[in-house]
Amino acid sequence: MPRFHYVAKNASGQSLSEDIDAFDKKSLIQDLQKKGYFILSVEEMETAAAYQEAQEKVARKFTHNGIKLMDMLNFANQLATMLDSGITILRALEVIIDQVESKKFYEILEQVNYDVEQGSSLSEALGRFPKVFDQLWVSLIEVGEASGTMPMVLKKLAFYLEQKTAFNSTVTSAIMYPAVLFFVCMVAIAFFAFFVGPRFESIFKTMKVDLPLITTILLASFRFIKQNFFNILIVLAIIGFLFKKYRQTPLGRAHVEQIIFGLPVFGNISKLIVIERFSSQMAILVESGVPILYALDITQRLVDNSICAKVIEHIKESVRQGELLVAPMERSKFFPSMCTQMIAVGEETGELSKMLNHVANYYQQSVEVFMKRFGTLIEPFMLVFMGGVIGVIVLAMFLPMFNITQMK
Repeated sequence: MPRFHYVAKNASGQSLSEDIDAFDKKSLIQDLQKKGYFILSVEEMETAAAYQEAQEKVARKFTHNGIKLMDMLNFANQLATMLDSGITILRALEVIIDQVESKKFYEILEQVNYDVEQGSSLSEALGRFPKVFDQLWVSLIEVGEASGTMPMVLKKLAFYLEQKTAFNSTVTSAIMYPAVLFFVCMVAIAFFAFFVGPRFESIFKTMKVDLPLITTILLASFRFIKQNFFNILIVLAIIGFLFKKYRQTPLGRAHVEQIIFGLPVFGNISKLIVIERFSSQMAILVESGVPILYALDITQRLVDNSICAKVIEHIKESVRQGELLVAPMERSKFFPSMCTQMIAVGEETGELSKMLNHVANYYQQSVEVFMKRFGTLIEPFMLVFMGGVIGVIVLAMFLPMFNITQMK
């Protein structure tokens, strides 16, 4: 029999509120009216609970809409901790959902929780969102489910994400400051072009003086920027759009990657980043018990570099034919000697995952050291660059004034 919650007033005007079982809502209302109650509301308990839950969802505040790497890290850490404590997956998901700060991630985990409730495995439920939970996630969770080592696998995944977060943070920090300085420099140039340059130009026309070459060129440049500002933005947007589309094609992506790898200094660092990604992903997969061929197949899809993906494809074919991992890696000439030698030792000693971790840590530290040095060296260079740009503009604007003063 369904249960209802009613709010009513009796003949003396006293408010009454009670949970009561009844055949249906209509019969309950008739019974209450027979008692002389003035009915304010009658709600079935399940409906009331659903309404309350809906109100809580509406009232809930999220700090951001998108899904950050930190959201994924928190999810892996929390799920690993709760499963290790003996909490069921469904209960763990409910607790995590209540703490999620991303609106989109909240909606995805709600669907994951529903799918698991309906009988899907966690790996199947996560696999329905490949843009959020990639093949690495799905494969590791699948291994954890099959072997009964879900907490251990999730801890390995959380550690991998922690390293990835720290690594990305180091790279971003090194690039951010020069990017901000360059943006400020561009804003300064735009300010001079729109406001300062035209005023000086009108002053020079009034004075009817011959302008130095540097001033003439600068004023002409400012005039061009001001008159064609929106056209310049449109052209830059079109170029960016076409470049993005070209880079999305297999041929375009390969060309861009070849150009990047061919750059002095930065090309080698870009290659090391790709090798670090390959090594760390292979390490966590092999360490979790994923077979080599399957691990190579997953890494090929996740390495995010078409040149390296083709190399992995050749490695995979060689391993399928019975070769060790190190032989095709050496033939590819893509991996440095130190990397292949450590992997060879790992295969000989049966500690491949350990050696892959060492390789990943080594290249991660190498990239981090370079990025820190790059950030340290680029700061004074950018400051000098900004000072030079502003200095040239100021000199070009005031040089005619000095000439007029000397003529007098």
